[in-house]
Amino acid sequence: MPWTVKWLNGYSSRQAQSQKQCKKSSFAFYQAVRDLLPAWLLEDMRTMEVFHWEGGKVSTYSPSEALLYALVHNHQPYAQYLLNKFPQSALASPSPSFSCCQSLAPHLAMAVRYNRIHILLGILKAIRDFPESDRISYLDCRGCSRVEGGKTALHVACELVRPECLILLLGHGASPCLHDSSGNTPLDILLQQISQTPAVNLRTKLLSLDSLFLFVPQELQFPMKQQLLDNQQPWQDLLGENRYQWLAGLSPPSLFISAMRILIRTISPEQFPEALEDLPLPNFLKPLDLKLKS
Repeated sequence: MPWTVKWLNGYSSRQAQSQKQCKKSSFAFYQAVRDLLPAWLLEDMRTMEVFHWEGGKVSTYSPSEALLYALVHNHQPYAQYLLNKFPQSALASPSPSFSCCQSLAPHLAMAVRYNRIHILLGILKAIRDFPESDRISYLDCRGCSRVEGGKTALHVACELVRPECLILLLGHGASPCLHDSSGNTPLDILLQQISQTPAVNLRTKLLSLDSLFLFVPQELQFPMKQQLLDNQQPWQDLLGENRYQWLAGLSPPSLFISAMRILIRTISPEQFPEALEDLPLPNFLKPLDLKLKS
C-alpha cells in the first residue's frame, strides 16, 4: 500500500476518534449545565476540558454557545457570569453547528421562547453599554427564518403571549412598529392570538395588549386593522369597546392611556424596570417589577 494511502487512512482514523471524543465531551458539558453545576466549574470545563466538533476540526465552546446552554436549562448564575464577563462575545452569533441561520440575536429570541425572564433582563442590561446603533440593531434583529419565521424577539413575545418579556423588550427600546417576514407587526401577531382564544382565556392576552398600547404610536398602520373594521361586533366583544374603538381608528386613546404613555416614556432603558415602582402606573405593570425582584 502506498505511503500516501496509509497516511490518509491514518488521518481519517484520527479524525473519527477526535470526533467521537468531542461528542462525549460535548455531552458532558451539556449535562453539567443541565445539572446546574457552579458557574466556576462550568467555566473551567469550557475553557480547559470541553471540546466540540466544528467544521472538521476540534473547537472550544465560545461564551455565546455556553450562554445558549444556560438559556435552555435556565442556569441563571452561569448566564449572569457570562454576560458580566463577556458581554460582547456572549451575545455574538454562535457557530453554524449551533444555529441553522446566523441571526445576530438568537439569545434574545430564545430567552423569550423559553420564557427566561431573569436571563432576558440580564441580556437587556448587558446591551445597555453597547453603542446605541448596535443596541437598537440587536433588539430589532429578525430571528432565524426557520425557527422564528423572520420575527423579532418582540414578535415572538406576542406570538407566545409572554407579557413580562413583552414589557421588558418594549421598555428597553424594542420597536413595536417593525414588520416580520410576513408583513405583520407585533400588534397583528397579538390580535391573531386573541382571535383564536376562547373568551375565558383572554386575560393574559388582553394584559399583553394593554402593555403594547403604552408603546404603539397612535398612527401605526397594521394589516389587521381592516379586519377589525370589517368584523366590528365580534372584535368589539373580544377586545371591549374602548380597545376596539382606538385600534379601529374610530376614536383617540383615552386620557388614561395617553397619560400612561407619557409617564412610561420618562423611564430610560438604563432605569427599566426598576423605576416602574416610582411611577403611578397601572397595577398590571407592578407585578412584573415584583416578580423580577423576587
